[in-house]
Amino acid sequence: MTESFYRRALSFTNARLWKLVHVDVLLMGALLLLIGGGLFILYSASGQNVAMVERQSFRLVIGLLVCVGLAQLPPKYMRRASPALFIFITVLLVGVLLFGVGAKGAQRWLALPGGLRFQPSEIMKIVMPMMIAWYFSDRQLPPNFKHILTVLGLIVLPVLIIAKQPDLGTSLLVAVSGIFVLFLAGLRWRYILGATAVAPIAGYVLWQFMHDYQRQRVLTFLNPESDPLGSGWNIIQSKTAIGSGGLYGKGWLEGTQAQLDFLPESHTDFIIAVLAEEFGMLGCGVLIFAYLLVIARGLYISANAADNYARLLAGSLTLTFFVYMFVNIGMVSGILPVVGVPLPLVSYGGTSIITIMATFGILMSIQTHKRAR
Repeated sequence: MTESFYRRALSFTNARLWKLVHVDVLLMGALLLLIGGGLFILYSASGQNVAMVERQSFRLVIGLLVCVGLAQLPPKYMRRASPALFIFITVLLVGVLLFGVGAKGAQRWLALPGGLRFQPSEIMKIVMPMMIAWYFSDRQLPPNFKHILTVLGLIVLPVLIIAKQPDLGTSLLVAVSGIFVLFLAGLRWRYILGATAVAPIAGYVLWQFMHDYQRQRVLTFLNPESDPLGSGWNIIQSKTAIGSGGLYGKGWLEGTQAQLDFLPESHTDFIIAVLAEEFGMLGCGVLIFAYLLVIARGLYISANAADNYARLLAGSLTLTFFVYMFVNIGMVSGILPVVGVPLPLVSYGGTSIITIMATFGILMSIQTHKRAR
């Protein structure tokens, strides 16, 4: 037998293997590229803290297992479970307000045995689009006004609970994840224009309910130099780090802003500023390219999904992931207010990593089970 025969046989075996375990090779490859780069950056951003990198690696391994595990579950089972999951997580959010664990002035976690903590609002980022996609799955699209009002009610309830914790960043992401499903369902232009018209009123109402520190973030965004040693410190140091990196950067572990602790939260919210200082615009370009690979694959999976539920869910999850990336990069570079959104799969984190990897497990399930039919 010829060498070409063996190559074809090996290729066939590998294809059958990936299909058997329901892993989308292109999406997984892009994710591993992003994860590897993230650990590389975290080592520098954490002040060469090996223990922190090891904890992040452990969480990423758990996240990969969750991803592959969810990929085995056909979308039809996710669809059936969506209403029950939505009710369950909403009840947990109420439980956070009543019995939650507080930290840094916020009450966002539930205590678990063994000293562990669980943040239900992170899970709602997935459950919200699942619920809205389920609602639209058997209804005629585009949605009529009655269905739009019903969906907005489903979105507003958990968003208000999360905002009460308070957690403005997560509440906005949960709202966006549900609104994306509404938009992908074929929202008519008259509703879009109407929402645009009332946006200033909604912004004014939101301002009245914001906490003082949240208002200060908006004011700092408009003029960070007004309080350079206080509320404006983070964004000023972040922009200094980004600008000093130039095109090629100062080199790995050679950035002064992070290594000398001028840049607060360098291993979480502001980690891309470390990348910009040490690897310059080219390094940031490589990271953004890896993100775009993930997003492009997610949109492809959405466009080729087997039914409305899968299409709406995949599209919303992918676009929400894009918002994660865009908001973090925007706030670090000073074009958006600081809202405490980490850079997905790169910033140091806990529950958020598991949630994001679960997102991609759902995408893989939608893609591979479609092929398996």
